[in-house]
Amino acid sequence: MSRSVSAPALPLLNCDMGESFGNWKIGLDEEVMPFVDCANIACGFHASDPSIMRRTVRLAVQHDVRIGAHPAYPDLQGFGRRSMACSPAEVEDMLLYQIGALEGICRAEGTRVQYVKPHGALYNDMAADPTLLRAVMQAVVRYDASLPLMVMATADPAPMQALADEMGITLWFEAFADRAYDARGHLVSRREPGAVHHDSEVIIAQSVTLARGEALTDSSGGQLVLSADTLCVHGDNAESVAAVRAIREAFDTLAGA
Repeated sequence: MSRSVSAPALPLLNCDMGESFGNWKIGLDEEVMPFVDCANIACGFHASDPSIMRRTVRLAVQHDVRIGAHPAYPDLQGFGRRSMACSPAEVEDMLLYQIGALEGICRAEGTRVQYVKPHGALYNDMAADPTLLRAVMQAVVRYDASLPLMVMATADPAPMQALADEMGITLWFEAFADRAYDARGHLVSRREPGAVHHDSEVIIAQSVTLARGEALTDSSGGQLVLSADTLCVHGDNAESVAAVRAIREAFDTLAGA
């Protein structure tokens, strides 16, 4: 299925894909791919391998889904969820390495990398550390300044946007369908109870609230409004795939209203 991605009225649905490794299967990529707009494909540092990457690229091409590089810290054992003491120069280098690896596979399949979304601890660290954020932006600019960079939608996006304007890069602000937020608009740590929503009705309701630009209830009970260009959904079990399908149906209904 083909969906326009220019100036969307509703957030684009994105999903982390290609996170299997060798004989270990993670996620239900085949089931969720038909319902999303963007596939964030792991590049080998936190998950995936060359064969998984190529298979996932082919699947995205089959369903006319936009392909994004999903680079991470070199933390295969920890699935990229552990912060690492990497210098800004090292972060820039590892992003260029990973984007380039996925780009090579995309070229072989007649497509290309179309945006960048850092993964896990790197994604969270760059939201908190302007030096790391600059390094990530610098990598994207030096690779291809036309590629959008996905960053966390927060209560105050102005600092990130100011740096992006300085660097000459487009940002896609991202919200999460299945995560709890604190008052700053940051994700509640996975170590905290209630950080991840598992009830499909809650996930769908949060998605619709974000799509409408309405306020969420943050972890302190306050009201939080996030302006999101894209919404991250997950498809790693049958229940989450059903939720993604329902979110797509809800968005289609909103678009036709």
